[in-house]
Amino acid sequence: MARKVLAALFGLFSASAVAQNFEAGQVWRYKTRPGESDSWLYIVKVESWPNGERIFHIFADKLKIKNPMLAGGVQTELPHAPVSEQTLKLSVTRLQKKTGALPDIAEGYGAWKEQYDQGGAGVFTISVSEIITLIEGVVNQHAKPHS
Repeated sequence: MARKVLAALFGLFSASAVAQNFEAGQVWRYKTRPGESDSWLYIVKVESWPNGERIFHIFADKLKIKNPMLAGGVQTELPHAPVSEQTLKLSVTRLQKKTGALPDIAEGYGAWKEQYDQGGAGVFTISVSEIITLIEGVVNQHAKPHS
């Protein structure tokens, strides 16, 4: 009997430790790509879908994205990415802090929102490191080198 009670209590504590309420202002450590372990993920904005699901608008810094369109050939930030809660669950490892000083995502968010409202944009459901790799691939496939 005592074992069952102890197991039930352990299950409750384990579930609450894993459960996380993601919200704007949080700064997370996440499963980064090799060489980007100093990168942080910021949840900048949260919106609700008509069906009740939430869209999280994130920013990541201290990246090393190959981008021949930039002087120096390296992009150090992911200025905006709309992601699902699944993406955050796949990616984050530790909540670092809450902050009021969030990065400005207005330009990227505005472009995404316009396309989203027209049915031409969606939300990422893969991990943040996979998103960064995907974006790097697309940029390099269609880029003209910076002169």
